Amino acid sequence: MMTVGIREAYRRALDDCGVQVQRVAPGQWWAPTPCAGWDVRTLVNHLVGESLMVPELMSGRSAAEIGDLFEGDLLGDDPVKAYDVAAAAAVRATEPPDALTRTVRLSFGDVSGEEYFTELFADALIHTWDISTAIGPEVRLDPELVRLCAEWFARTEEAYRQTGVIGERPPLPADADPQTRLLAAWGRCG
Repeated sequence: MMTVGIREAYRRALDDCGVQVQRVAPGQWWAPTPCAGWDVRTLVNHLVGESLMVPELMSGRSAAEIGDLFEGDLLGDDPVKAYDVAAAAAVRATEPPDALTRTVRLSFGDVSGEEYFTELFADALIHTWDISTAIGPEVRLDPELVRLCAEWFARTEEAYRQTGVIGERPPLPADADPQTRLLAAWGRCG
């Protein structure tokens, strides 16, 4: 599916996102992001909760069993540390040899570990841009990760849009670069 393995792509996306989290100045945690209704702190809290779920789901628990365990404020007084600890745990959970073929029981149905990691990778990649846009300046995402995400998302975009997870595609100039095209597919302007 990918030239870079999904585990490596996910790790790199989390690392790149972590760089942006470390850049957040004290007064920027409440800055609005391109995710409607989410400020930087809410977005990072989402990423931490998502990362904390990975070891649980990979151990065989279902999303229903986990329930609201990772709801509420997961950042405490040190959002950067919370992010780093959760991201490291998520990466460790991808390492077992059979992780890609395990069945992961999500709220909307069962998927393979590979599909689950791909969804997480895409989320981390796009949210890297969201955070950087909120705190400035906007970053250029890793071109290889942009390409990998675009290849996967071309097959998945319509399902995401139908469930309301992403907005409509904004208009693009014909010469838009790959990052801008990917962001537009996710309902963002880039």
